[in-house]
Formats: sequence, C-alpha cells, structure tokens
Amino acid sequence: MNLLLDLGNTRLKWGLHDGRIWHGRGACDYDDLAALSSRLAGSAAPVRAIGTNVAGPAAAEAVAAVLPEGLPLHWNRPARLQCGVRNGYLDEAQLGADRWAALIGARLVHPGAALVVMAGTATTVDLLTADGDFLGGLILPGLALMRRSLARDTADLPFADGAFDAFPRRTEDAIVSGCLEAQAGAIERMFVRLTAEHDALCLLGGGAAAAIAPHLSIPLRQVDNLVLDGLAQIAAERANITP
Repeated sequence: MNLLLDLGNTRLKWGLHDGRIWHGRGACDYDDLAALSSRLAGSAAPVRAIGTNVAGPAAAEAVAAVLPEGLPLHWNRPARLQCGVRNGYLDEAQLGADRWAALIGARLVHPGAALVVMAGTATTVDLLTADGDFLGGLILPGLALMRRSLARDTADLPFADGAFDAFPRRTEDAIVSGCLEAQAGAIERMFVRLTAEHDALCLLGGGAAAAIAPHLSIPLRQVDNLVLDGLAQIAAERANITP
C-alpha cells in the first residue's frame, strides 16, 4: 500500500493506493493533521509514502511528524523523463513538483494531447502532447487570489462577493466577472496551441475548477486530483508495479 501526499499551498491532499485501486482519499488543513494520522490508523498499513511539496519545509516536517514511525518517505521532484512524460523545461528542476505529478497523472486519464489546468491558489496551464512531451505552461494568480489582490492593492475596490455577468453593471459583479474571464481567456488561448493535435482535451482540476468550467468553450473534463493520480503512477514505477 502506498500513501500519496500532495502538499499544496493551502491544504494537504492524500490517498492510499495499492498499485491497482484507491483505498481512500481525503484532504485536511495543515492545522488539523491529526485527521490524517487518525485515518491512517484505521487503514491497511502503507509500506511507503511518496509526495509532492510546494508548501515549504515547515509543512513537510509537520506532515512527516504525523506519519507512522519508520515509514519511508520520498519527496518526488521533476526529472527529465519519468513515467513516459518528457520535461521540456529549460531547467527541469525548476518546474513545480505538483505540476510535474499532474502531467504524469494526465497521461493516465487521457492518452491524447492535454491542456492540464490546476486552478487552486495559483492557476497553472500546461501543454502536454500525445507523445508525452511537456512543452511548457503558464502560472497566473488563482481566482480568489486575483480578487484579494484587487481588494488589497486598490483604495476603492472591495473583496467582491459578486456574480458573473456578461455585461456587469455592479462593481462586485465586474470584479468577479473580470477574474473569471481572465482565467478562461488564458486557458482558451493556450488550448489553441494544441488544436493541431488529435483529440486534444482540457483536463481541469483544483478548488476553483467548478467556478471556471462553465465559462470554457473547449473540450473539457473535470478531474479530482491529477497530482495524486500522477503520484500513484510514480509509486508504481518505483515499486516496479503496473497499476
């Protein structure tokens, strides 16, 4: 059994995978890591833990402290080639570990070309060919971060509790609509770069996926957690198991 850990900017997502199927997935805040410890106590004991970490060393130490004593823990980092995905970054180590795992997960979910979008604290928009080549991608502020930055850095604009409107006539709606249009515009502009590929698909995940999805007019599939899916593939490769 593999324990898979996705340490994001705002919370921890985890999963238990035996090389074939999931035996549980969940999420918890970093101030409630006891929930993970409690859940693991009631499950089949994992033999290894593999994770990605973009939350920093303190979060990694806190998570490691609640894992079963003696459990081997490996933090996966981007490579030039892993699980059939080739890393096109000029410096492969500079790519975020979560983005790299999500690209590997995308290969499992969709065999063709994919625009891999993770809409969380930040939104990442990554191009993956059907042959497994990662061509590069975008990083932009996430939906909530865009709204917060307007409230923080302007004198007259509030943190907007508005709604999307094609023709906004309230400031709150104008802010929410502008942020959604910015997210959708970046995603759709990147998708155009894959249109020469057969069966290209946008794979959209993250906490803001449900808010963004209705505003996209491209082939789309919402996915729960490509990072954990990718980590399952990575764990299987390390253990020489085919999921």
